[in-house]
Amino acid sequence: MKKRVVIALGGNALGNTLKEQMAAAKITAGAIVDMVEEGHEIVVVHGNGPQVGMIETAFETAAKTNEQFPVLPMSVCVALSQGYIGYDLQNTIRLELDKRSMKTEVATIITQVEVDPNDKAFENPSKPIGNFMTEAEAKILHAKGVSVMEDAGRGWRQVVASPKPVNIIEAGTVKALLAAGQIPIAAGGGGIPVAMREGQYRGMSAVIDKDFSAAKLAELIGADMLIILTAVERVAINFGKPDQKWLDTLTVAEAEKYIAENQFAKGSMLPKVEAAMAFVKSSPGSEGALITLLTRARDGIAGRTGTKIIK
Repeated sequence: MKKRVVIALGGNALGNTLKEQMAAAKITAGAIVDMVEEGHEIVVVHGNGPQVGMIETAFETAAKTNEQFPVLPMSVCVALSQGYIGYDLQNTIRLELDKRSMKTEVATIITQVEVDPNDKAFENPSKPIGNFMTEAEAKILHAKGVSVMEDAGRGWRQVVASPKPVNIIEAGTVKALLAAGQIPIAAGGGGIPVAMREGQYRGMSAVIDKDFSAAKLAELIGADMLIILTAVERVAINFGKPDQKWLDTLTVAEAEKYIAENQFAKGSMLPKVEAAMAFVKSSPGSEGALITLLTRARDGIAGRTGTKIIK
């Protein structure tokens, strides 16, 4: 049956460099068009972890050598990352559609996501951005006042505030494109963080987790399913231990129990499970959320793989 699906692409679907991104986008496009070919309405949300960090670093470095170059606010860095990642994704998706003689249109929406300026996240930066670094490199940045953290055993990274999304400003535009039979790419990098001030939306110094933005967007457009793509086919408890167990289904109550037991890594699986729970709680009429591999997303929709999160 035809479903309205929001797909949140993980970092493995985009790569870490421009060259890797272009190659990864081709594989990603194939998986997305597979689902479109089966009749599903697809909305694409993507991350921007390495990309937004590179943009910020590039402008910061330029500003040090030439005073005419500004140090860009994080909201502008996110907007830039939405543009160039969306550019690669929409072109590779369109190419894949053309190969299959499908006339579906695809477009990137520069998306603003509203946050609460009083969110406690602004007091405790926790969202990793940019490339991984050694502990020694992290200590140098920390001494300069930059927040850093160890990221799930993979190395050290810079961190910024990561408030929860409360609204997707362009949700109506996404719905209009879906109604026209098109594929929207929206809330890239979690969306441009904004808050209402003096009668208009203004950028905030933050990066929103793309999985939570995907969950909020899925709620607002009445999606049947949220699919969060990651580097493993299913969610596991006791991950990496002799008694590791892969999960086919996960209820909200079970997820809350496992979170209390610290079963999911904070910089990796935890936000995906929490975002899936948020969608399930806010969308009781939906089919739930799914966490799986990009290449198995089509099978996941059909119920053949992945971990399904249900109420």
